Amino acid sequence: MNQPTFEPTWDSLKQYTCPDWFRDAKFGIWAHWGPQCGPMVGDWYARNMYTQGHQQYEHHCRTYGHPSKFGYKDIIELWKGERFDPEALIDLYKKAGARYFISMGVHHDNFDLWNSKHHRWNAVNFGPHRDIVGAWKKAAEAAGLRFGVTEHLERCWSWFNTNKGRDAYGPYAGVPYDGNDPAYEDLYFPQHDDTSPAYPANPPEMWTQGWLKRIQDLVDAYEPDLLYSDGAVPFGEVGRQLVAHFYNVNMARHGGKLEAVYNLKDMREHDARTGRSHGDYVEGIGVRDMERGVIDGICDTPWQTDTCIGRWFYDSRRTYKTPTQVVRLLVDIVSKNGNLLLNVTQRPDGTLDEIAEWTVREIGSWMDVNSEAIYGTRPWHQYSEGPTQLATGHFAEEEKRDFTAQDFRFTTKGNTLYAIALGWPEQEWLVKSLAGKDVKDVAVLGCAAPPEWSMTPEGLRVARPATQPCHTAWGLRIQLG
Repeated sequence: MNQPTFEPTWDSLKQYTCPDWFRDAKFGIWAHWGPQCGPMVGDWYARNMYTQGHQQYEHHCRTYGHPSKFGYKDIIELWKGERFDPEALIDLYKKAGARYFISMGVHHDNFDLWNSKHHRWNAVNFGPHRDIVGAWKKAAEAAGLRFGVTEHLERCWSWFNTNKGRDAYGPYAGVPYDGNDPAYEDLYFPQHDDTSPAYPANPPEMWTQGWLKRIQDLVDAYEPDLLYSDGAVPFGEVGRQLVAHFYNVNMARHGGKLEAVYNLKDMREHDARTGRSHGDYVEGIGVRDMERGVIDGICDTPWQTDTCIGRWFYDSRRTYKTPTQVVRLLVDIVSKNGNLLLNVTQRPDGTLDEIAEWTVREIGSWMDVNSEAIYGTRPWHQYSEGPTQLATGHFAEEEKRDFTAQDFRFTTKGNTLYAIALGWPEQEWLVKSLAGKDVKDVAVLGCAAPPEWSMTPEGLRVARPATQPCHTAWGLRIQLG
């Protein structure tokens, strides 16, 4: 049945239903890659290099010179991506088990990573002189992965406006940063005073309409099946126009069937605490995204966590999540009806460092054994058993949580229940939640020989296999009567 045409109203957008491809995919990889990775000192460089006293400002002055002389426009030109090989990376990500791939389209730095029709500061004209989004799309679709893009542009008007500042003390006190130069106003904006790291308070129409034109160009030119906004719907009706347009052109491309996913974040509690805004969140108009955190319990509708193996942009000093941490996070998310979107941090030249590549390959090794407990599954009536839980909410992600052989996460396919054990037992696993259930058969994924198992008043007991079929987590396939 074809979907209705969407209008830019909340009631119309609430007709949205999440497509099956996303519900079944469970795992995607994201390239959060752009000019801000160039200095290799982490996130928000385009903002913080203009903030006197910040460590990135200090790094910038030591490495490149004062931002009145060497600004972000010059950082852009240092980013070349000279070893960027999207086909090889996509092949690696597919082998790791990703079913969709997401390219960043534009971050808060006002630099478009595609051949933008409405903004000259883009990756074709500057930096790598290459259509980064187009290269990713071609490689992803050739590999059979669903393709998406992310936009972080709406905040840029305030977030990036620190470039209008000047030092308050020191040898350059009072000297304006290069963002005050009218020759670069199309990158740095006209003069205004809003420097909020969140949503601009009163953005002018030229900015909201410019945002609409650029993101609509991104959607029309690259036909993504997923569009992610770093926040909720921006700019009132202007934002609703974009979401409706995204849905309508996606349906037209898919013969009237809606295959689109719009990711947005429910930041209302966060915004109430901080006094900042990240746009309008209305339940049901798209797929909810949680940044660096998970939800509490099973969600009735599909949702997504986005996180990173390290920082969002490459940081040579940062340690990474281990493959064990990533797999356990994935398992917890899937048991709650969610997907994991994992950013794999690239170096400025476009390559992965050795630890990042090893991490991705280890995730793939685990998925080779256990993917049937992940892809195409649905939640059970409970998502977990055991003492160990992940912290919930935006930005609640912890560096480490120790799981035990008593910790399980559950997924289902028909009469098959998967109990994914998050610890290796000394002798046996005991799944207490199955006490009194009709269990017909049990297998350990990756083991050719069936395990010894029995039903007891305490629950299902499964003897530990002689050898581990994988590391990190172990899937038990349980046939229920």
